[in-house]
Amino acid sequence: MDFLAVYSEAGMIGVVGAMFVFMVYSMNKRGNEQADSLQDLKTENRGQSETLENMEGMVIKLINRWNQSDDKLDRKFDSITKEINDLDNQVSEIKGIISRLNGKH
Repeated sequence: MDFLAVYSEAGMIGVVGAMFVFMVYSMNKRGNEQADSLQDLKTENRGQSETLENMEGMVIKLINRWNQSDDKLDRKFDSITKEINDLDNQVSEIKGIISRLNGKH
């Protein structure tokens, strides 16, 4: 009986030990797979960051171009408004001269 008890106790310890070794091996394998996945994600993230930086630069350049275009249009609008005001003044002068020539003071 003593031999059977020792054998069964040692067998259970062996089974538990084997399960522990398998668990450590599985955890190590899973950790390596996760490390590889993290490295892949890091590489992908770097590429996405570069793409976002490039897009941000393009958007900023586009906004600056629109601002310059708006400035040019504002100057043209101001110039046209000044010319219209000058023409309005000249038309008013001509109307005044015509009314004086017709005798309508």
